[in-house]
Amino acid sequence: MTGIEIVGLVKSFGATPVLRNVDLTVPEATLTAVLGASGSGKTTLLGIIAGFERADAGTVRIGGRVVVDGSRAERPQTRKVGYVPQDAMLFPHMTVAQNVGFGVPRGDRAAVAGLIERVGLAGFERRYPHQLSGGQAQRVALARALAIEPEVVLLDEPFGALDAALRESVRADVIDIIRASRLTAVLVTHDQDEALSVADSIALLDEGVVAAHDTPASLYLHPPTPEVAQAIGSANILDGSSSGDRVTCVLGELAIDRSSSLLDAADVRADSRSCRVLVRPEQLVLSRNATDEGLAGTVIRVRYHGHDALVDCEMASTGHLFTARTPAYGGFTPGESIRLSFGGGPVYIWV
Repeated sequence: MTGIEIVGLVKSFGATPVLRNVDLTVPEATLTAVLGASGSGKTTLLGIIAGFERADAGTVRIGGRVVVDGSRAERPQTRKVGYVPQDAMLFPHMTVAQNVGFGVPRGDRAAVAGLIERVGLAGFERRYPHQLSGGQAQRVALARALAIEPEVVLLDEPFGALDAALRESVRADVIDIIRASRLTAVLVTHDQDEALSVADSIALLDEGVVAAHDTPASLYLHPPTPEVAQAIGSANILDGSSSGDRVTCVLGELAIDRSSSLLDAADVRADSRSCRVLVRPEQLVLSRNATDEGLAGTVIRVRYHGHDALVDCEMASTGHLFTARTPAYGGFTPGESIRLSFGGGPVYIWV
């Protein structure tokens, strides 16, 4: 078992830069989610770690062993890296057992049956890929990745092609297997909820650079920049003025989170400073009662998620747009008049 250390990684395709001086450390036996928009360099990063792509510059170490040094690279088959792609990419003419055992020396194939059982597919050994569901195919791909006894497992959006209910159950099973095996893992995803719910840490990749890398809770509650806040969950970013441990904005006078940027016990000042204020949707309250306190506004959009809903509102007097999180049974509809107020808790600021 081992960790991954990436220093100064650079990669371009022709004149197009994809990775720009990427630094990233993944501690051993942890799972890091690499989150970012399409084209941010996520899959290219995995490809270089696995050995499928060549770097232009930089270093990659696995367990302290250098596998990439500038443009020189160790062969993929000697890196002890398992890879699970988005499409399971099983050999259609091979059975489940043959797919899992592919690439494993013949004398070591006794473990194949155990791996198949481990991913919950005992009894499926003689089936072919066309006889499997999408979730079953991904389990076979995981078993194949584990068959080489890897030190590192790379997962390239392996759940993206599955329907929502199946994606959640297969993801939970796959992550449980990886954690039980005490493997170091990197999961590439563009799904914020997926990254927040399964990872020990999240590396946000933006236009080929690591914009932030921290635990899910830290990035959500204490993002280093407004841009990171908007990339990790829904966010309302407001202009404000801070003084002492309070900030004044369109929502009124609010308590400041003591972890806020450039604010600590030694930095509380009485003079007023311009700042940006982060208010998460769950900190806002909507009411239909026209006499309640708060800002008057109109619902312009409702995004229903079953367990809750995100309600986008426009304030009548200021023109501010807010997103509030409400219980699913709230039943707000576009065009409805509402009152919006702050529900409590400290807010994060940048000064």
